[in-house]
Amino acid sequence: MAVAKKKEGEGGEETRAEAPSLWERMERPAPAPRTSLTLERIAAAAVEIADEEGGAAVTMRRLATKLGVAPMAAYRHVNGKDDLWALMIDRVSRELTVPDGVTDWRQVLCSYALQTRELMLAHPWMAVMPTPVIMLTPSRMAVAERQLAALDVHGLDADSVMAAFRAVTSFVHGAAQTEIALREYQERHGWTSGDETRQALAPQMVYLMSTGRYPTYEQYALSASRKDDRAWEFLFGLDCVLDGIAQRLGI
Repeated sequence: MAVAKKKEGEGGEETRAEAPSLWERMERPAPAPRTSLTLERIAAAAVEIADEEGGAAVTMRRLATKLGVAPMAAYRHVNGKDDLWALMIDRVSRELTVPDGVTDWRQVLCSYALQTRELMLAHPWMAVMPTPVIMLTPSRMAVAERQLAALDVHGLDADSVMAAFRAVTSFVHGAAQTEIALREYQERHGWTSGDETRQALAPQMVYLMSTGRYPTYEQYALSASRKDDRAWEFLFGLDCVLDGIAQRLGI
């Protein structure tokens, strides 16, 4: 664990120096370690646990067991759960990439959006991560930088660029979180398809529709043909967001 050192300030008062951040420590050249335990090993092990057992299973004790070290050993590298989550997010987010030759703002944002959905579906524990952890890692910052740069070339003001980027990010994470929650709900009940899910919920739906209060929803239920096509639904919603940005900003 990084420990902040005290130093003497003006007037003889002691002030606490800033401890180096997790990422600064990760990038600094380091002397040969006394053990083979590294931040990279910790991140890899934590991701494996979360993928296999769920995010709640990632504890320092469980991590120590998987790594074959004493429970306190990991604390010499990470300061707690927030550091651990950040390492996990950074590791899996390295998979998000768009070729340098792609410069059109819409292609850049669309590509990252589609990749992020797939990444979250592959690692559903990402859906419950705190937003600051999602953003403040080197890999996540690189993803944000690329998208902001693609928008920035259009001469927009800084606030508009950031608001447009956040609008897309919010849609992507919200849609993926909803999809993951539905999938987990179905798995808990043993429903393997949309048809099974609708059949199980039919008594509730029949009653609600019989009240006559939801005619538009009833029309959807009777006539929609893409109820279980989550990929199409995601892309359609994404296009709506991007169309709105293009119209509003004139790009």
